[in-house]
Amino acid sequence: MKFKQMTFTKTMLRKIITSFISVLMFFHVPFTYSQQDYPQRPISLVHGFGVGGNIDTVARIVSAPLAQRLEQPISVESKTGAGGIIADTFVSKAKPDGYTLLMMHGGHAISAATYKSLPYKPLEDFTPISMLIQFPFVLTVKADSPFNSLSDIIAAAKVKPDTITYSTLGPGSTPHLIGELIQSSAKVKMISIPYRGGSTPLIDLVGGQFDVMIDSLTVSLPAIKAGKIRAIAVTSPSPWPALLGTPPIAATLPGFDVRSWHAIGAPKGLPRPIQDKLAREIHTVLAMPSVKEKLESTGALVRPSSPETMRDEINEQILKWKTVVNDAKIPLLE
Repeated sequence: MKFKQMTFTKTMLRKIITSFISVLMFFHVPFTYSQQDYPQRPISLVHGFGVGGNIDTVARIVSAPLAQRLEQPISVESKTGAGGIIADTFVSKAKPDGYTLLMMHGGHAISAATYKSLPYKPLEDFTPISMLIQFPFVLTVKADSPFNSLSDIIAAAKVKPDTITYSTLGPGSTPHLIGELIQSSAKVKMISIPYRGGSTPLIDLVGGQFDVMIDSLTVSLPAIKAGKIRAIAVTSPSPWPALLGTPPIAATLPGFDVRSWHAIGAPKGLPRPIQDKLAREIHTVLAMPSVKEKLESTGALVRPSSPETMRDEINEQILKWKTVVNDAKIPLLE
């Protein structure tokens, strides 16, 4: 009797284990299938700046052929404010299913260095997918400005502190930090005028609302070529291919080097199969001659990367900007 009871117990145990495995397989198979079959509905590509600005332009250049490759629509959504932090926060809290993506940018690393705290962890709360482009910023003035060089601006700022005005894309944005670096390096004081991005700074520069615009080549280059504004310096350490006649800031302030980037990321926890598929398709899109030509026409250099390289580069940028902020004694933002 004792032997039969033991046999019955073992048999029941086997049935329980078999049933448990079947349940696990039942829930696992659809999840795996959904990853392999991704995407099955439209995708949102979110950024934090105005329509018509640098990051918006790049997002639209890349998203159209990427949508064709993925066979699903991709809508570019602008959630402006706080130098991109509002958009970053939104995506960091989104479901990591591949249907909410983020246009990441150099300001993402700068915010990590310039703010006391953020609503998200700049590295841990995001899944890297691929870098897209690299580019410098350019300092421009209106066509009839009395300033012909960065040296002219610095000289004027020394004579009359807090009178020269320059545009930024909000506190903690790359143009904001560029302005702070120029001031600390040249030992001058200027006034920053924050914008949400887009084409508004360019319109206001031409209209004489401020003295110097610090913005990307995407926004500035067409107006430079049209003669509406003049480029006086680029933030790369040497002349940039798209503006070979424009001197680098480093010619006036030795060692100055600010080159930014755009990339695509997602919320943390994105399944690796979806991450890999997006990276492959983005690399295919960036290799298309028509896409490369459009991106390079903005003054950028195309440079795709692996997710791992993207994460490493963002980490390096965060460490770099923290050092710069500390060395320049730039107050941290609240």
